[in-house]
Amino acid sequence: MSLLIINIKELLQVRETNVTIVKGNDMKILPTIKNAYVLIDYDTIVEYGSMDDYENIEADEVIDAKGKIVLPAWCDSHTHLVFAGDRSQEFVDRINGLTYEEIAARGGGILNSAEKLQNTSEDELYEQSLKRLNAVIKLGTGAIEIKSGYGLTVDAELKMLRVIKRLSKESQVKIKATLLGAHALPKEYKDNKSAFVDLVINEMIPKVSKERLAEYIDVFCEKGYFSLEDTERILNAGVEHGLIPKIHVNQFNAFGGVALGVKYNALSVDHLEELNNEDVDALKNSKTMPVALPSCSYFLSIPYTPARQIIDAGLPIALATDYNPGSTPSGNMNFVVSTACIKMKMTPEEAINAATINGAYAMGISNQYGSICRGKKANLIITKEIPSYHYLPYAFGDNLIDKVIINGRIVL
Repeated sequence: MSLLIINIKELLQVRETNVTIVKGNDMKILPTIKNAYVLIDYDTIVEYGSMDDYENIEADEVIDAKGKIVLPAWCDSHTHLVFAGDRSQEFVDRINGLTYEEIAARGGGILNSAEKLQNTSEDELYEQSLKRLNAVIKLGTGAIEIKSGYGLTVDAELKMLRVIKRLSKESQVKIKATLLGAHALPKEYKDNKSAFVDLVINEMIPKVSKERLAEYIDVFCEKGYFSLEDTERILNAGVEHGLIPKIHVNQFNAFGGVALGVKYNALSVDHLEELNNEDVDALKNSKTMPVALPSCSYFLSIPYTPARQIIDAGLPIALATDYNPGSTPSGNMNFVVSTACIKMKMTPEEAINAATINGAYAMGISNQYGSICRGKKANLIITKEIPSYHYLPYAFGDNLIDKVIINGRIVL
């Protein structure tokens, strides 16, 4: 099956195949071709270029994209998409003055979600999660990382990861799975955190590794959750079982988690709403991707990741949704890109780079996803007719997507 897109107003994120990450000043550059075409064969981009060089190419299906922008599908490197129910009452509680920490202290937050998930069957959890996944695909997401972390028991965490594995097998999008067993402290371990860390290390990680249910290991490294010592123990155990580190760090406090992530060659350090000069220095000369989650800042009314500080230091940055029931009940990457421009002062070029090629890097897949290259997977967004790609973050309330192509197939 071949698909040809012609008369593209502007084709975005055209890269050489050896470009898998964009940093610093280079993030301001978004390579494009105006009046372009793209040829897809089966699930792969096989040719592209200017319509000036176009010669009658035959294809099974032809799309005329006159007046429309084509770009790589979004790569969302941080989500908790598999969860049960919702936490809309906590949303109202926050409006009435309770903080995120106060809600968590009285049994809400992650513990609330964990209780719901533990009491939800695996099939029902799959059905709920599949609906969310299909919704974000229609919003242009073509690759996604999904974390566990709302189980907090060995059986419930395994249930979550089995659902993620099932989604990966039955969906067209690229899915990466992360074990986030250390997301919060269960009630029964309230006075014995070290015993829960032992459970994660001695039971959860070995079982996940044996069943090959995850590729990454994550920890919520934050005051009131898991300390630097806890995090290091868990990351070390994960590495010993072949899991690649990622860390939740600096959401509310900066106390050395970024440097710890770099020490363990973490693929990404995520949140970073609080950041100091020591954190920035730790990231320099590392292979670790800083990941910002602006929808979380928007929803919780907490600071935004200081993107300008990160980029101006010559570092890369990726954008992701943090889709979850408590702090970011949205998987809309279009809103993330807009919010990064509006609230984090990222240029449209920087934001699109962060949500495509750098998002793919933060999942370890930028050799196949996140840019327009011959030989890469054909995961594309075709916009509606718009004046320019600057209009994408500008018109933040509009649905500007006309078609979504995943693995060479039109899914919207």
